Amino acid sequence: MNYYNNDTILYHNGAFEKASEAKMDLYSQSLHYGYSVFEGIRSYKTESGETKIFKPNAHFERLKISAESVNLPYTYDLQELIDATYEVLKRNEIQDAYIRPVVYAPANMSFAPNTISHLFIETWVMAPFLGEKLLRVMTSSFQRPNPKAFKIHAKVAGHYVNSILASQEAKANGFDEALLLDINDHIAEGPGSNIFFEKDGVLHTPQPGYILSGITKATVLEICGQLNIRVVEGEYTIDQLKAADSVFYCGTAAEVIGWESLDDTVYPISWPDALGSKIQKAYSDLVHEKLPS
Repeated sequence: MNYYNNDTILYHNGAFEKASEAKMDLYSQSLHYGYSVFEGIRSYKTESGETKIFKPNAHFERLKISAESVNLPYTYDLQELIDATYEVLKRNEIQDAYIRPVVYAPANMSFAPNTISHLFIETWVMAPFLGEKLLRVMTSSFQRPNPKAFKIHAKVAGHYVNSILASQEAKANGFDEALLLDINDHIAEGPGSNIFFEKDGVLHTPQPGYILSGITKATVLEICGQLNIRVVEGEYTIDQLKAADSVFYCGTAAEVIGWESLDDTVYPISWPDALGSKIQKAYSDLVHEKLPS
């Protein structure tokens, strides 16, 4: 996949510049230790033809929370970043886009606190991250990081080594994606997505604690409220998940995507009849600002 070409523009430390000419310090603490924070955001061409970033305030506010939680200086103005992102989209002439802001550290080979940070905003065209077919998922041998060891509510770059290892393991074994459990063997989340499962007309999802409660997950909960779908948050075992009627992942990159199976268990409800399918359609209508027919 080509993320940029010679004409691609990004936003870097307050200025717009060509991606092919942008530079960062090879002695950056971020490069050496994974010490940076980021967001994944999407923009869409709406039914009216306008370009709309979906929930930009929530994403950039979380970027600030993530940075501050790991002691990265954060001096960036919310509206400035939103305006800069729209300008990056405009200059690159794209509407349906994936957007990646990153706050990263300067050169620093010690573990001493930084007094400054840097920021860039990149964007590119990206289809749903996990594709559009139902997923064959594998229970990973990797666990979700322990919240006593990491600030797992923050989107820290280094945390995603865990995600990469889990996803690569699943694909090496012939599956589409992984499922991670927590240290207590309760279901947690995917490498980059939250999970919901349906049982007897009720949706269930892991409670906060060992997961990154995503902005898309919050949106799914809002949609469930509008559709009068009951949702319960709790602690769930792999056996409970395998006894479910249907399952789906959700995340900004993945959007809403259903599962076909987990390990050797195939889910019994046809996806078009699942609650997740209704939510998938409602989510697509919401982000594209589709008017009721």
